[in-house]
Amino acid sequence: MTRGRFALGLAVVAVPLGLALLGPALAGEPGPRSLSFAPGDGHLLGTDFVGRDVWRQVLLGGRTVVLTALAATALAYLVALPVGLAAALTHVRRLEELLMRPLDVLLAVPSLLLILLVASVFSPGAAGLALLVALVNVPDAARIVRAAAGEAAARPAVEALRMQGETRWRIAVGYVGRAALRTLAADAGIRLTGVLYLVSTAAFLGVGVAPDAADWAVMVDRNRTGLFVQPWAVVVPALLIVALTTGTNLLFDAALEKTPRRKGRRP
Repeated sequence: MTRGRFALGLAVVAVPLGLALLGPALAGEPGPRSLSFAPGDGHLLGTDFVGRDVWRQVLLGGRTVVLTALAATALAYLVALPVGLAAALTHVRRLEELLMRPLDVLLAVPSLLLILLVASVFSPGAAGLALLVALVNVPDAARIVRAAAGEAAARPAVEALRMQGETRWRIAVGYVGRAALRTLAADAGIRLTGVLYLVSTAAFLGVGVAPDAADWAVMVDRNRTGLFVQPWAVVVPALLIVALTTGTNLLFDAALEKTPRRKGRRP
């Protein structure tokens, strides 16, 4: 079952990921523009709202989505891991409150609303969008890290390591971090899926990208007016985004599926 799910996830994610990574190298030079929403006219998937070739826009539009989502997820954990581990391992209540309570305040604000509020003050590019998405994911990620690490830190083995004179770094990374790795990896898979949706939604609303940028989410937004005339300009990028998120989730589920426990011997 696990092998089949892994193969299915790999098959689903291979197309959008391959287009995102290799598409710009295969796109070639832009040809002359044609009529808006032309279903054929020498174009494999027709033309978009300004007469550009949809297939070329598909080849160019995935890299931004994928790189922004990966960067945002990595940045979120870059902050959440040390904060969560420090909160779980500290014995000073005030320090734990100082680390976690500001994140709880940030967690109370809806993610998309916070991104739109910041974007209304200044116009972030792709890097700015990655930072914003990372920022709104830090509080939840830090709480997951703290909960997973706190369970491991309460084990008698940690107290034994302290009595043996092990350094805090080795306890935090060598034991607590390794014990919480499975939980954090599962959360990373789910979070990457959520980040992909958030990045796509923000791009759909015009945050972080130009209105006519070659971006899958922007393509869905800008071409939806011609959905019933030339549906490929909307359907193809939308399906690629769905396949990317669904395939990623399937891969993480298959990789982290627990093996069945062996039954104990009868006395």
